[in-house]
Amino acid sequence: MSLVTAFNEYRERMNEVILSKGNLVMKRLWNLDTNTYQEGALDVKTKEMLGLVASMVLRCDDCIKYHLGKCHELGLTTEEVYEVFSVANIVGGTIVIPHTRRGAEYWEALQDEEKTN
Repeated sequence: MSLVTAFNEYRERMNEVILSKGNLVMKRLWNLDTNTYQEGALDVKTKEMLGLVASMVLRCDDCIKYHLGKCHELGLTTEEVYEVFSVANIVGGTIVIPHTRRGAEYWEALQDEEKTN
């Protein structure tokens, strides 16, 4: 199973488990997250890039993968992704480098998957 498939299947399965419990706060949080990344004064692409920077600075590998997946869906180029990586590393410092490595690995996996489909 590919890195991308494994992440997406796990994320989907666990989101279903969490949301199936009917906790109103969790449902509202998920809804707020969904609405935050919709088109508004900022376009969706910009919002996903902002989400990626924040995720890298906060060092959340799952969030990095999620936002990289969305960036890939939106057609970001490798050059654009690496500029986002650069911003995250400047803002977050060298502690972000290991997360950049894992982000680069996931971006490569997204690109590889696109070539095979």
